[in-house]
Amino acid sequence: MKNFKYILYSVVAVGLLYSCTPAGGNYAGKEYMPDMAHSVGYESQSYANYKRNNWDSASVINRKFLSQPMDPAAGTIPRGYAGFSYSGPEAYDSIMNILRGGNQLNAIAVPVNGKVPYHYGDTEDERIRASKDIVGNPFPISEAGLAKGKELYEIYCGICHGEKADGAGYLVRDANPAKGDLGGVYPAAPANFMLDTFYISTNGRFYHAIMYGKNVMGGYAEKLSFEERWQVIHYIRSLQATAKGLAYSASANTLNPNFGVPAAQVKKIASAPVSAPAPSNSGGGGGNKPKGGK
Repeated sequence: MKNFKYILYSVVAVGLLYSCTPAGGNYAGKEYMPDMAHSVGYESQSYANYKRNNWDSASVINRKFLSQPMDPAAGTIPRGYAGFSYSGPEAYDSIMNILRGGNQLNAIAVPVNGKVPYHYGDTEDERIRASKDIVGNPFPISEAGLAKGKELYEIYCGICHGEKADGAGYLVRDANPAKGDLGGVYPAAPANFMLDTFYISTNGRFYHAIMYGKNVMGGYAEKLSFEERWQVIHYIRSLQATAKGLAYSASANTLNPNFGVPAAQVKKIASAPVSAPAPSNSGGGGGNKPKGGK
């Protein structure tokens, strides 16, 4: 009986120690009643069943399904929907006022969201088609837009593509002691936007990559709203212009007039008594295609 008691104590002690195994490296460790210490909320960056939160595996609809990016209910339009079309830059301000409630006393300004039709599939042929069709940027180049684009770029893009958009982000160039490397080890080189091929590429090439990703890069369609995607593209263009000693700002665009219209030019056109028709912008396609554009 005495020996049995010691054996029982030993088993309990081993069980307690095992239930509190400390984490180390990529090992998350073991915890007694982990659901009291960890949230059962969704993992925003995970679209698969993840080990820590799998106690709903017997449910009819589990967390893996509910964490997927989803379309709105059939027959509905999400608030802040930005699927708009306007005849030219002179109509931009009025359209934004309608979308954001700027022309109504009691309206609630709602940020334009990411639920905009995108009629291109996730294939190489569709990427090429988007690059041909989508040339311009539906949002004028503004100081506020460039500032927001810089902030978003540094959060989502700069870690790989680099602060200067040269493909040398800190995840690529810096050492990673956890993997035992001295830096420069990466599964695939991020795109270097300073290369000539990206200078001459239309905005459709950038927008398609944001929507679906490219190579080891995942898509960011559910992380960046419709306007935010275009703000990031504006900022990348401004970095390209700076590297070439050119202008890409709210007052001038000497990089390529087809890629973005400065806000100053939009105001000038809007204030003119008579203005010539401009190419139509489509919220669905994401940009305009000037006559003769490639």
